[in-house]
Amino acid sequence: MSKPIVLITSASGRIGKELLALLKQDGTFTVRACCFSESKAESLSQLGADEVVEFDLGNQATWNAALDGVTAVYSASLDPMLEGHLEFSKALGRCGDQIEHVVRISCMGADTNTASYNPDKHASRKGAAIPLMLQHYWRGEKALIDAGLPVSVLRNNFFMNHLLKTDCETIDSEGWFSNPLGDAQNSFVATRDIATAAATILLEGADRHVNKFYDLTGPEPQSMAEIAADLGRAMNREISYRAQSMEDFENDFGSTRAEFFEYLTNGFYCRCSPDFYNLTGKKPTAYYDYLTTKGANGETGLEELWQGNLWKKGEDAMEKAAKLKS
Repeated sequence: MSKPIVLITSASGRIGKELLALLKQDGTFTVRACCFSESKAESLSQLGADEVVEFDLGNQATWNAALDGVTAVYSASLDPMLEGHLEFSKALGRCGDQIEHVVRISCMGADTNTASYNPDKHASRKGAAIPLMLQHYWRGEKALIDAGLPVSVLRNNFFMNHLLKTDCETIDSEGWFSNPLGDAQNSFVATRDIATAAATILLEGADRHVNKFYDLTGPEPQSMAEIAADLGRAMNREISYRAQSMEDFENDFGSTRAEFFEYLTNGFYCRCSPDFYNLTGKKPTAYYDYLTTKGANGETGLEELWQGNLWKKGEDAMEKAAKLKS
């Protein structure tokens, strides 16, 4: 009897690589990894992908082959690809009963059918709407729900691995990083925990997890001084945090990222959710442990820190996506 096929979109991403390795270790699924760039195909095969297929959310001609025979989908997409995800969700819905389960990556605060969704609520300051990035995550969830798909959603806190990627140069050369978070405490989540939760949900199946929405966080909220101390201990050198104004941060990375960081300063992301423990029976990974231990894909968080990053100083990575209308 052939194994069910799971399609992993964004398979070369931080969560995707870890999920691929975890599912391969288990052996329940035939793991089909999506590959946007042919240069990454070999590394995905080495991680354990049974099949590697070309897939591009911006090119619908790649979708049918990727979906052939698939019964479960891990769905993740970068904000600039929101429009493609919305169309792909419709295509998944047209597959009918073939798609038995979709696990979607989302963000804490992107509430759809689990709460009253109002973009003017949960604001950082008077007159400020919910950050555009959260609105995008909400639309990403809603597109799958509206397509009538059996969905499980992981609503994650801010990723540990995204936190300092824009500061790799100064961390390496001068031993410091900067952002506007200051003393605000956030329970940053390890991407390997997100992958572990996704694997658990896919393996336990839709019967147990369909229409369930899980908030994933780290084990404790941390300030930037505490993050600097953990990073310094992992690197065996002095690392310091330098406070930055929100205005300067916005000039560096654009208004969409700045409004989300403003949201991180208001306390909504300091809470620690029990959902990861309830799913896996394990305590969430602490930042220092994330940096110093290997995940299923063989990398430590510290090794991963120096790899590619969507956000680059002096560029607004969200400029195109911000123009998308509901």
